[in-house]
Amino acid sequence: MQKLLSVAIPCYNSQEYVRHAIDSLLPGKDKIEIIVVNDGSTDDTQKIAEEYAGRYPGTVKVVNKENGGHGDAVMAGLREATGLYFRVLDSDDWLDENALYIFLGTLKKMKDSDDPVDLIITNYVHENVLEKRSCSINYHENLPINRRFTWNEVKEFKMGSYFLMHATTFRTDLLVSCNMELPKHTFYVDHLFVSYPLVHVESMFYLDVDLYRYFIGRADQSVNVKIMLQRIDMQIEVNRHMIYDLDIKNISSASKRDYMYYYIELISLVTITLLLHSGTKENEELMESFLDEIKDKKPDVYDRMMRKPIYRHPIRPIRILPHFICYPVYRLAFRIGRRVLALN
Repeated sequence: MQKLLSVAIPCYNSQEYVRHAIDSLLPGKDKIEIIVVNDGSTDDTQKIAEEYAGRYPGTVKVVNKENGGHGDAVMAGLREATGLYFRVLDSDDWLDENALYIFLGTLKKMKDSDDPVDLIITNYVHENVLEKRSCSINYHENLPINRRFTWNEVKEFKMGSYFLMHATTFRTDLLVSCNMELPKHTFYVDHLFVSYPLVHVESMFYLDVDLYRYFIGRADQSVNVKIMLQRIDMQIEVNRHMIYDLDIKNISSASKRDYMYYYIELISLVTITLLLHSGTKENEELMESFLDEIKDKKPDVYDRMMRKPIYRHPIRPIRILPHFICYPVYRLAFRIGRRVLALN
């Protein structure tokens, strides 16, 4: 019998928390395929994963591979997936048990319908464990709740809201058929994991439960601002892939096209704001050259960024206002945004 869900857990030196991630999935073990991808760990991650595989045969499988980074581990998990749906669980995160039961019930209905939707969206929760605070992210303002729908019913997203990887569960055969490839040794590829298949998504279902628990607060975490600045080249690389790999202007659905343009604009804004936040002349020049590059090579994307009123689009002011006016404002907005999103 095909399982309802395959969950890939990419792991690199995850011995301190991978047990929690696996344990959070075990309540649904008869319906879930857990794929632990050991991405060249040098600690006891492999030993722990194989322990679980021995205790739960038919539920937990282990993929051991050379280190290739998060995206490469996700792709290794997808190649092993046999469930109807596929999602990623980072090794330091977990799924809520009560929400998981509801989620699996929805997947069962999808399977029984013989016409499962392409994408299921659920809520996720920022869990800043060190500061003992959390922030639930939902899509109440954007999507019909607890029913099937198409892009025509998706409402415009406010700046900062989007389909994060933690909110998405794709039909496995759709992920395979879109021939997605994620770059090796690159952080922030979760945006590519969402955007590549999203172009092919036609039907969706929004299940209004807080399923995914997103751990925030470790100093070495990839979303730590200092770490992001150190890896700004990877952020730019992912941003470029989104801009150049997706043929958005030829998408027939206007709502889907609008969302994909918006998604690119949002990730570009993150890139630009990080470059400005660094405060260096070199990164300010890199920011300007990056926008010039988009203007020259992808004028449709650039025009979308520039044609909105200044008060509705935060990238446009950089191109029309003096730097000494807009740069301090961006840095302040960056600090406020981090606190609102419960980032560190």
